[in-house]
Amino acid sequence: MSAAEAGGVFHRARGRTLDAFPEEKQSQWACPVWIIQGADPQFGLMKAWVTGDCDNGGDEWGQEIRLTEQAIQAINKLNPKPRFFVLCGDLIHAMPGMPWRKEQTKDLQRVLRNVDSDIPLVLVSGNHDVGNIPTPETVAEFQETWGDDYFSFWVGGVLFLVLNSQLLYDASRCPALKQAQDQWLDQQLSMAEQLKCQHAIVFQHIPLFLQSIDEEDDYFNLTKPMRKEMADKFIKAGSSGSPVSGWKSGLKGRFPDPSAPPQPGEGVLIQLCHSLAVRPGTRCLHFLICKVGTARVALIGWL
Repeated sequence: MSAAEAGGVFHRARGRTLDAFPEEKQSQWACPVWIIQGADPQFGLMKAWVTGDCDNGGDEWGQEIRLTEQAIQAINKLNPKPRFFVLCGDLIHAMPGMPWRKEQTKDLQRVLRNVDSDIPLVLVSGNHDVGNIPTPETVAEFQETWGDDYFSFWVGGVLFLVLNSQLLYDASRCPALKQAQDQWLDQQLSMAEQLKCQHAIVFQHIPLFLQSIDEEDDYFNLTKPMRKEMADKFIKAGSSGSPVSGWKSGLKGRFPDPSAPPQPGEGVLIQLCHSLAVRPGTRCLHFLICKVGTARVALIGWL
C-alpha cells in the first residue's frame, strides 16, 4: 500500500518538500514551535532481538503494534498539539527483499492513520527502510511507500531538513543519488544562510557521532571523513551573522535546560537522529518532545 492509498495522516513529501506546510505561510518566525520526535517503531524487531536472529527473525510484531498504538493515543492528547510528529527511520524491521516487509508496512500504515489529522507525519528513512547499502531500487521503493527520502519544509520560521543518511553511510551502489542529495543540501544550507532563519534543524537516522566528533567509526555513526564533511557544511551555514550561529549534535543529555538563560551560540543548526530518541534503558519505540524557541531547541521531556 502506497502512502497515497493509505491517506489520512500521510502528507507525502514530493518535489523535495512537504505539502502539509506551505512555505509562503510558514517561512517567517512567529512563535516557539513544539514538535515530537520518535524513532525505530521497527515492526518485527522485538521478537528478532529476543531470539537473537536480527537478520532473519521478526515474524511477529504484535507487541510493537500495541506500544505504537499507546504512544499515538498519548500524542493525540498533547496540549498544545505538536506541529508535527517525525519518525527518524527504521519504520519497519524487515530489510528490502526480506520476508514480512509488506505485512509490516501495511500494519504500520494502519496504526499511523490514527495520529490526529492536525499532527502531520514526517517520515525519515533508516537502514531497515532502504538497506545498509542502498540501491536506486530500494530508495525508489521507499519513495513509493512513504514519499521522498530527503526534503525540506518550513514551520513557523524554522527550516527543517530531512536527509537520507544511508547515502552518507555507504552510497557505493547509488553514487548518483548521493551526489544529488549533496547538491540539494548545499542549496538548502545556502538558502538558510541567506534568509537568516531563526533555526535550521536536520532530521536523519544515523547520527554524525554518538559522543564526540573525533570518536572511532562504528556501526551507529558516520565515518570520520563524512562526519567532518557534514559538520563543516553545517558550521559554514551558521557562520555569517545568521541566528543559526553554530552546529551541535542533538544527542540525549546534551540539550540545554529550557528554563535557563540562553548562552552564546545556542541559536544553532541542530541534528536530530534516531540515537537522540533512545530513552535510557530502552531499545525501540522512543518518543521525545522538543520546543524550538527563539534562542534554542530544548528537550522538554519523554513521552
